[in-house]
Amino acid sequence: MTDSIADYLTRIRNAIMAKHKIVEIPASNLKKEITKILYDQGYILSYKFEDNEVQGLIKIALKYHPKTKTPAIKKIERISRPGLRKYVNKDGIPRVLNGLGIAIMSTSKGVITDKDARYKSVGGEVLCYLY
Repeated sequence: MTDSIADYLTRIRNAIMAKHKIVEIPASNLKKEITKILYDQGYILSYKFEDNEVQGLIKIALKYHPKTKTPAIKKIERISRPGLRKYVNKDGIPRVLNGLGIAIMSTSKGVITDKDARYKSVGGEVLCYLY
C-alpha cells in the first residue's frame, strides 16, 4: 500500500456508511495526529492507541446524532496524494464550506487545521478536507 492516509480515511468512510460504532486502523504517527485533530474538533467520540509488537492500532469510536443517527462526518476527502502533492503558502490556505468544515494540513509546526495554520501564519501540505 502506497498511501496509508487514503486507507485511513477510506476505513473511516466505510465504517460510517456501514453504521459501525468502532473502527480499527493500523497506527502511524501521522494517523495518530490526525485522530487527535478529529477528536478535538468534535468529529469522533473517542479514540484509543493500542501498541503491540509490530505496528499498533488506533481504535476510533465514531460519533452519530442520538435521535436521527446521522454521522458527525458528512464527507471526508483526500486532497494531497503521492502522485500529486498539494502544497499551499500562508495566503493560499483553503476554506472548507466557507469555514464550516476543516482542512487538515501537515506543516512545519506539525499536523494542524486550516484555522490554526492561518493563526500561526504557516503553509504546508493539505492532507484532507472534512465536514
